[in-house]
Amino acid sequence: MRTPLHLHRNHGRVVALLAGCTALVLAATGPATAHSRGGAHHPPAPARQVLPAGDGWASSTTGTTGGAAADAAHVHTVATWAEFKAALAEPGTAPRIVRIKGIIDAEAEGCAAFAVPGYDFDAYLAKYSPENWGYDQDLEAEPADSPEGLRRASAARQNTAIKANVPANTTIIGVGRHSGLKGASLQINTVDNVIVRNLSFETPLDCFPQWDPTDGDTGNWNSEYDSAVVTGATHVWLDHDTFTDGDHPDSTLPTYFGRIFEQHDGELDIVKGADYVTASWNRFTDHDKTILIGNSDSAATAAIDRGHLKVTLHHNLFSNLVERAPRVRFGQVDSYNNHFVAKTGYGYSYGVGLESQLVAEHNAFTLAPGITAGQILMKWNDGSLTVNDNLVNGVRTDLLAAWNAANPDNTLGSGAGWTPTLRPHVDPVRNVARVVDGGAGAGRLG
Repeated sequence: MRTPLHLHRNHGRVVALLAGCTALVLAATGPATAHSRGGAHHPPAPARQVLPAGDGWASSTTGTTGGAAADAAHVHTVATWAEFKAALAEPGTAPRIVRIKGIIDAEAEGCAAFAVPGYDFDAYLAKYSPENWGYDQDLEAEPADSPEGLRRASAARQNTAIKANVPANTTIIGVGRHSGLKGASLQINTVDNVIVRNLSFETPLDCFPQWDPTDGDTGNWNSEYDSAVVTGATHVWLDHDTFTDGDHPDSTLPTYFGRIFEQHDGELDIVKGADYVTASWNRFTDHDKTILIGNSDSAATAAIDRGHLKVTLHHNLFSNLVERAPRVRFGQVDSYNNHFVAKTGYGYSYGVGLESQLVAEHNAFTLAPGITAGQILMKWNDGSLTVNDNLVNGVRTDLLAAWNAANPDNTLGSGAGWTPTLRPHVDPVRNVARVVDGGAGAGRLG
């Protein structure tokens, strides 16, 4: 039996926490916080820090405090995948802090550990090759004992093994400069008040991608698993994290049936009515489909997402990506003071989707030769956007005008219809590349 690929293995205000039996209440008390740049007070230890007041959408309404008020019994330091999942699974919603020490590998045993008896990748390729199967019929009706059925069963085992459900009122934080999760998928699902900081994420490898002959004219491989998924959750702060494909970039993946054997999905998805999310000072590097905000144009999805998906992205580095930084449907998304570095294989940065309301201001773009400002936006559907004061290779550039000039038959209109106010500090656009490159990512907290 052969499996396809094995793994080797800021400014702000001080916030005081008043812990009650059922809720956390924030009260502003002074000038020093997690992003303090000085002052008479010292910020608390990183694991006890909360999102400063006014710092993006996650600071709205009740604010985001995570597990900052955890008592000693609810502070866990973990170094293995089993310990990490156990700390998250502890009953109750009392504030908790989970400190990750070192790199924890959820796929350490390799793909073979997830395969069910009888699964054989060579048999899968033989049966569903275009020469034998064609392109007119998908594999959904294949029985359980078929190669596709055995692939589904193996995929289900991996799904259970590498996902970790994050409870409400939780802070997950890396210890020191080199801690994080490899091959894991954090599920922040229909809970409130979560903080994820100082972690290096290596995107999971889907060991069992599905071949879909009907996807496009010549079929495609489709994969699962994002490093982090915010599904229907509220008040989530992701800060000083690094997201990358690590040891397995797409360039190392094989090709079958004339298509890349795609084993990566996204790095961060914010979907299904999620709301009040701030992603700050993160590095998103060396990946294809990066951030998805709103995952469908369907009427059913619209009924859930419309009026939600309020997300702030600031001081993030987006480097050597293909697309989705982010791709937006429905949401009110504020993207400011980010640095985008576009290299070979670049597709676009901002995807404008159905009813999206994107504001992109004070961002810096460093484009390799041959990449133009007209590629920074992508129109997927009718949405609205505001673009102001963006720098492209050192020159202030109207991104909307650049797109419309390059796409006269598919133009975008100006004006997102709202004005962001939750910005604690805006760096001058000429300083953005230097500030972000020096401060974003895991290991740079504080």
